[in-house]
Amino acid sequence: MAVREILEFEHPVLREKARKVPKVDSSIVRLLDDLAETMYAAPGAGLAANQIGVALRVCVVKGDENQHWGLVNPVLVKGEGSQVGYEGCLSFPGWVGEVERYETVVVKGLNRRGKEIRVKSSGFTARAFQHEIDHLDGILFTDRLTDLSTLRRAEEFEAETESEVHREAIEA
Repeated sequence: MAVREILEFEHPVLREKARKVPKVDSSIVRLLDDLAETMYAAPGAGLAANQIGVALRVCVVKGDENQHWGLVNPVLVKGEGSQVGYEGCLSFPGWVGEVERYETVVVKGLNRRGKEIRVKSSGFTARAFQHEIDHLDGILFTDRLTDLSTLRRAEEFEAETESEVHREAIEA
């Protein structure tokens, strides 16, 4: 396992549609391990293979309590509901923007043993799955902003959020 360099938004591989993996073999298992190690080191909530320069349909997504899913050839099977929230990206460091996503998703793909699995998730984890599958299709979160005016520096967003929480606490 190795921590790999994460490419930034201007790199052309991030705009390419990643190629389907024909077979899960030891090189794909190593890729899944490298993605997980890199995601945790960053730290992030997910990472797609093209973010480390590998144009294959492979990603990892972090769930609750430091568990994570490694998926090969992931596909969004079903999406329901709607959630609007701010998200960032390891390939777009220091920036966040408001994006609308499905509230609940079902994603299918192959696990590290080459067996098909389905994962149902909601909330933040569902958002992360959608974000990573978008990466594999050459789509960045900035392409999905509800409005360009919502794109802001992460520090500004955090300061605004903290002041809102503080203001609500005083008013309560």
